[in-house]
Amino acid sequence: MDKYVLITGSSSGLGKSAAQKLAQEGFKVFAGVRKQEDKQALEQLHSNIIPVFIDVTSDESVNRAFEKIKEHTDKLFALVNNAGVALAGPVEYIPVDILKKQFDINVFGAIRTAQKALPFMRDIDDCRIVNISSMASYGIFPFISPYCVSKRALDMFFNFLTLECKMPNLKVVSIKPGVVSTPIWNKSVDASLKNLENLCEEGKKKYAKEFDFLMKNALKNTEKGLNPQDIAELVFKVLTVKNPELSYNIGKDSVFARLMSYLPVKISNSLVKAGLKNRIG
Repeated sequence: MDKYVLITGSSSGLGKSAAQKLAQEGFKVFAGVRKQEDKQALEQLHSNIIPVFIDVTSDESVNRAFEKIKEHTDKLFALVNNAGVALAGPVEYIPVDILKKQFDINVFGAIRTAQKALPFMRDIDDCRIVNISSMASYGIFPFISPYCVSKRALDMFFNFLTLECKMPNLKVVSIKPGVVSTPIWNKSVDASLKNLENLCEEGKKKYAKEFDFLMKNALKNTEKGLNPQDIAELVFKVLTVKNPELSYNIGKDSVFARLMSYLPVKISNSLVKAGLKNRIG
């Protein structure tokens, strides 16, 4: 029997790699995209990939996507919440509208999609929701607080789903990668630069050095870090092992962030501040 999986944010990077890996392993993959050219590119990757247009911030778009899915099946084995963006800015000055945008994509979008997916999973003996979270969820990365907090909220909301949901067949897993070499960093730099332009002059001046460091470091992340294929392999593992863990760290930096989270907040804050000062100068 075919196993159908929906992956949001499949146009590039991690989502695209996961779609291709699962398709090669025999899964039928609904690959979420927002552009026609991305749909065409995915269709050429593998016959098991079925691109669907989905904007996770829109109820109408998500509803249409599931109508499309229903044309193929009424049973969904897994949902991989991968769509996301990383926005930056200092808490002291960051506009609330930016925070709303961050949460609308990374948190509310995942919940919106999961709520539509769950009815497709009720008759599956063993179904799964996999959230692509981040080491940022440990909250030790200054100036990307919107991203950090959104990933923490993502993990917490879906942990409550495991506590509340009357579906014993459902397993919810959080994958927390370290830095992954994907286009998200270029996209996020562009988005963050536009957002930073809206800061007051006082904020721009006060945090000029930090902004410069943040942008340069983000651009470096497009070339260093984990290969998206590494995450795709882990997604495949999570969907095929009998009893997956609730949470996976992948990458040395992610493991380090988890270890830092065990420290008292006062100590971890001192270490982070010292490290940031040393790197910025």
